[in-house]
Amino acid sequence: MQSPIISVVIPVYGSPESLTELSSRLLAALQPLDSHFEVILVNDGSPDDSWEIIQEICSRDERFVGLRLSRNFGQHPAISAGLKYSTGEWVVVMDCDLQDKPEEIPNLFAKAQEGYEQVVAVRYNRQDSWVKKNLAQLYVSILSNLSGQKINPSVGNFGIYHRQVIDVINSLKEQGRTFGLLALWAGFRRFELKVEHVARPYGKSSYSFRSLIRLGLLGIVSHSDKPLRSTIKVGAYLSFLSLIGGFWIVFRQVRWGHSPVGWSSVMVSISFMTGVLLASIGVLGLYIGHIFDEVKERPTHIIWQTTRSTSI
Repeated sequence: MQSPIISVVIPVYGSPESLTELSSRLLAALQPLDSHFEVILVNDGSPDDSWEIIQEICSRDERFVGLRLSRNFGQHPAISAGLKYSTGEWVVVMDCDLQDKPEEIPNLFAKAQEGYEQVVAVRYNRQDSWVKKNLAQLYVSILSNLSGQKINPSVGNFGIYHRQVIDVINSLKEQGRTFGLLALWAGFRRFELKVEHVARPYGKSSYSFRSLIRLGLLGIVSHSDKPLRSTIKVGAYLSFLSLIGGFWIVFRQVRWGHSPVGWSSVMVSISFMTGVLLASIGVLGLYIGHIFDEVKERPTHIIWQTTRSTSI
């Protein structure tokens, strides 16, 4: 079988209704670009009939490949599984819910031919809830400040990436993976292309508020140590203010003979310092927990079944 020019990696979870339409639209979009294309559908332990639908799609066209993970590992580990399995010179990463339009792939590919190793989709008129869009904006602002990188909140995973970029990402051994941030870290020539973003036609997002917060914290802890350094600064500032306060109490006692009175100020100070200490310990705990996950060196995913007989 001839090696494909384009591979498409799609994590699948909780959207079985979209898969048949997705496959037909991908076929129409990819066929003119590369008749030997490859579409890798990674079933991330979806608790529905997604795997059966994937098997049916793959049985009709051998260019579609299904990977079934042994359980739900998460969107980004599922993307990693597909990236390691892909063989194309160019790799498209997209979601399965049809908010990323397959019809935009030719535009991404055409732009990549102008000399870019990464062409990522910028979602204009983003069709997400007001809460989700604003939380994304806030998170990206915080992460941009902490990491020192300029991050566009309208950029998701959807994009096309040259094999050089994919090989770099596949070579990284870290457990806490967020694909978009790893692609940004990898560098190379990058272009942000505006694409149409549509409302989700089937079902709803599988990301809960708690899982979004967890993913956000993972991105921060994995790509910045500024929170740790900030606790040092806060501690230094508070120590300096405490020293000034101590000098002022001594000076007031000597100059005017006033003794410090009242326990309220003492209790407020103790409570404030206790809160700062607990917050600092919490930040340190996040990093220690992340180190704990990394040193175990467990695989980011486990492939249980595949529709292609060749070895992984």
